[in-house]
Amino acid sequence: MLKVNDITFSYSRRRKPVLENFSLSISEGGVYGLLGSNGAGKSTLLYLITGLLTPDSGSVSYNGLNTRRRLPESMADLFIVPEEIDFPSMSLMKYAEINGAFYPNFSMEQLLDNLALFEITPQMNIGRLSMGQKKKVALSFAMACNTRLLLLDEPTNGLDIPGKAAFRRFIAASESTGRIIIISTHQVRDVAQILDHVLIIDNRRVLFDHSTREIQSRLKFLDTVNPALIDRAIYATSSPIGSSIILPNTDGEDTEINLELLFNFAHEEPETLSGIFDKSR
Repeated sequence: MLKVNDITFSYSRRRKPVLENFSLSISEGGVYGLLGSNGAGKSTLLYLITGLLTPDSGSVSYNGLNTRRRLPESMADLFIVPEEIDFPSMSLMKYAEINGAFYPNFSMEQLLDNLALFEITPQMNIGRLSMGQKKKVALSFAMACNTRLLLLDEPTNGLDIPGKAAFRRFIAASESTGRIIIISTHQVRDVAQILDHVLIIDNRRVLFDHSTREIQSRLKFLDTVNPALIDRAIYATSSPIGSSIILPNTDGEDTEINLELLFNFAHEEPETLSGIFDKSR
């Protein structure tokens, strides 16, 4: 459905490319976590996917259409929620009436249900909301548009604890719809339990691209003080209770993925991590 074809992009000729000869292909629905250090190009990639930025070379296609052309048939089926949100001074319902018309599958009923989940009343001027409230409104509207491609840039920034819990609930509820949801985030603990796939990018390339099911089948994540286990670890860091380690999963037991640990492993020893998954194919 989504294909990033060998794109290179720089914000100016005097600066190094943010992405260079970068390719990515996503063909199945699910929730994808897009992870990377500051400046790795996560937000840039999302804007290139939507066609809001033009690559210096290469292209992005969604369902066979070049997204830079911003054709109605592709724009009506993708939506991006940026990290920073600014609404016009108008009522939420008026905003939904005007903008929902651009999305064939928009549901006012679903919007109201989403707002209720966030404990937001629809009778408000959205231009006067706090950052956290704007984020809740934007997420509620985005989900109600029911596009098959949904891009979320740091969606939990500005959300309070109940808001983050509500966000996870309605993302989890969308998993059966077949849509692709790409979440770019540094707040890995906010999304770890709802991801179907992990994408890690750095140095203008994809470091890691695997499903959570495959990760759990190949790796085991533990916090331990056991010296024998620590010695067997393929990657380890100190933790408040001893060491956080990654072991080969030799017994088929699933453990909760430690995304911070996996991210550090991918950055510090990308060849080692790639080798583990290459051997398993």
